[in-house]
Amino acid sequence: MKKRGMKRQLVGTVLSNKMDKTVTVLVKRLVRHPVYKKYVSRRTKFAAHDAQNECGIGDRVVIAESRPLSRRKRWRVSSIIEKAV
Repeated sequence: MKKRGMKRQLVGTVLSNKMDKTVTVLVKRLVRHPVYKKYVSRRTKFAAHDAQNECGIGDRVVIAESRPLSRRKRWRVSSIIEKAV
């Protein structure tokens, strides 16, 4: 059951920052296979809002769920964990 007011947060890596105020974030996760019980790697790309255009390619970021900002953007960059070298 989802709690009211709680926003989902995910950690991922910035793949692209070519758009204005938008970054593409790759989120990797491990999912247990229902039959073989082995952990399988899954990945998802999210378009996230970056208001100050401060994210660079390769940065580790935390993205948080938000209201729809455009057709594809439903996430915001809440913080940068580490900058790429």
